[in-house]
Amino acid sequence: MLNIDLRGKRALVAGVADDAGYGFAIAKALAEAGATVSVATWPPALKIFLNLLERGKMDESRRLSDGSLLTFERIYPLDAAYDTLADAPEDIRSNKRYSETGDFSIAGLTERLVADFGERPLDVVVHSLANGPEVKKPLLETSRAGYLTAVSVSAYSLVAMVQRLGPLMRDGGSFSSLTYMASERVIPGYGGGMSSAKAALESDTRTLAFEAGRKFGVRVNTISAGPLASRAASAIGIIEKMVDYCAENTPLPEPTRPEEVATTAAFLASALARGITGSTIYVDKGYHVMGMAVSATQA
Repeated sequence: MLNIDLRGKRALVAGVADDAGYGFAIAKALAEAGATVSVATWPPALKIFLNLLERGKMDESRRLSDGSLLTFERIYPLDAAYDTLADAPEDIRSNKRYSETGDFSIAGLTERLVADFGERPLDVVVHSLANGPEVKKPLLETSRAGYLTAVSVSAYSLVAMVQRLGPLMRDGGSFSSLTYMASERVIPGYGGGMSSAKAALESDTRTLAFEAGRKFGVRVNTISAGPLASRAASAIGIIEKMVDYCAENTPLPEPTRPEEVATTAAFLASALARGITGSTIYVDKGYHVMGMAVSATQA
């Protein structure tokens, strides 16, 4: 039998702050496949996340198939808007939610990984990061600052992470990220420049696959996942409607489940996918192939 075997591999999932999103599901699937998993969490959410873990509020969702609980090798602070600590403005660095965490930049994360695990500690990196502060605004009403923030945090952060974490990857290493089909089709209500950010993320995936493949020997792919009513996605405002609409109009008429995206990420991280790089993999019950709502054909 072919198995997804990640035993002896170390994974980092960036963008986990609760147990409701794709990032957590991916971390769990990687652990199920045998990897040791660390996560990186947005500093303002870090204390809440740690409290939930310590108080056992996430024990049920952390339970693995063998009955044990998912444990994280490390939990790092990360605000992917900043490449170095010096890039963060003073009001951010002095904010209590940030100042108590140490260096929360991408460079700081890199330094902590090397200090904790050595010069080449990583096999798998998952980018599960996105932020569009004006996501509820139509593109026509989006400010330059809102647009640039969306692209910076949701797309450029992958470039920055591959720049800094690529040299830390061991042979056969892989990067994966999460995208959404708003990159190629209009999704009303998904605004603030987020559609542009996802398009950039997919374009960068292809270019990074070439450049980082030649320079670091790593693979870079992205998963275009169906909508999920996670806590983070609630910022969109219409996420439940998006989930219902897709479920009604997909070839497989049901919502995309987190574990379906997660097992795809585990596959992409494994040796079974060693020939796949630069790809956008759709895990959306086939919604991306549809060109017309099913209800429009019904009398």
